Amino acid sequence: MNPAAHNASIPPAAEPVRRITGAIVRRDFDDPNVVVHYARAADRLGLWASERVLIERWLPDRAAPLLDAGCGAGRVTLGLWKLGYRRLTGVDFSRELVDQARSLAAVRGAAIGFVHADVTRLNRDLCLCPGLLGPAGKPPPEACHLLNDKRAEPPGGRAALRLDQIGRGLETTGFAGILFLFNGLMQIPGRTRRRTALRRLRAASRPGAILLLTTHDREDGAREREHWAAEAGRWARREQDPRLVEFGDRYFRDDHGGRTFMHLPTRREVLEDFSATGWEPRFDAMRREIAAESAGVRDFSDECRFWVAERGGGQIRH
Repeated sequence: MNPAAHNASIPPAAEPVRRITGAIVRRDFDDPNVVVHYARAADRLGLWASERVLIERWLPDRAAPLLDAGCGAGRVTLGLWKLGYRRLTGVDFSRELVDQARSLAAVRGAAIGFVHADVTRLNRDLCLCPGLLGPAGKPPPEACHLLNDKRAEPPGGRAALRLDQIGRGLETTGFAGILFLFNGLMQIPGRTRRRTALRRLRAASRPGAILLLTTHDREDGAREREHWAAEAGRWARREQDPRLVEFGDRYFRDDHGGRTFMHLPTRREVLEDFSATGWEPRFDAMRREIAAESAGVRDFSDECRFWVAERGGGQIRH
C-alpha cells in the first residue's frame, strides 16, 4: 500500500468538515470490506520474508513474552505462533478485527490472547502481565479490563480491580518484544498521540526490550519527493485536505474498497519520536534491502521502512 503514489484521495464530504480522529480510523477498520481484506491476509499470507528475517534476528527467544500491537486479524501473531513463539498477546482497537483474530486462532489451535484495546490508552497494569491467558487461549475478563475494554468492566467500576486481585504467579517484568507492523503506528492521527502510544508501549516492556515497527518514508525515491513537494505547496497555500491533522497525512481509498488514514514520516521524524519516548534506534532499512518478497506480499503492501529500537533506561520527555 503506497498512499502517496497509487491510491486516490477521498474527496472531502459536505460541510461541516471534520479532522480525522481515532474514532474515524476505528470506523474505517471496522468496515466489512476491510475486515475481509485483513482476515484473508491473516489466513493466507502470513509473515513477510522481511518480517521473518528481522523477527528471528532481533527476537530469537521463542519463550519470550511478545506483544503484537495493532494485531488486526492476527496475520503477524499467527505467523509468530507458526514459528514456535508461545507467549503471545495481540491487541487492536478494532473489535471486528480482534474477533477475526480469535476465530482464526481457534481454528489453528493457537493459544494466543487477543484483546480489544487502544494502544494510546493502555493501562500500565496490562504491561505487568504479558501473555495472560484464560481458557482456550483467550484473555480473562480481568485482562480485557486492564486493556480498557469496557465490555469487561468489573462490578464497582474500574477502580474496583487492581493487579493484585487477579492472582499470584503472574509475570511482572513486562514484554520482551513489541511488534507494531504494517505501518500501524502511523495510522494513529496526530504526532502527540503517536508519541503517547510509544510511551505506553515502553511502559509495557522490560528494560532492553525490542520494538519492531514499519513506516512509509516520504523521502524514499524521486516519486515520493515530487509528490510531497507539491503537497507542501498546498499546505503553504492552505489548500490541503481540511480533514488532515498535519503535514505528511493522507486519507485515501484502497483497492479493496476501504478507507485508510496514514501518516507518512521522514526518517528524521521517526528518530525524533524515538528520542522523545525512551526508545533507542538500533536498525532501520527499506524492505527491499532486507529480503525479496513474494508477489502476494508486494500486492498487499508497497515499499516501507523497517525500524528496530531498544527500550532505553533513562527518563523520557513529556
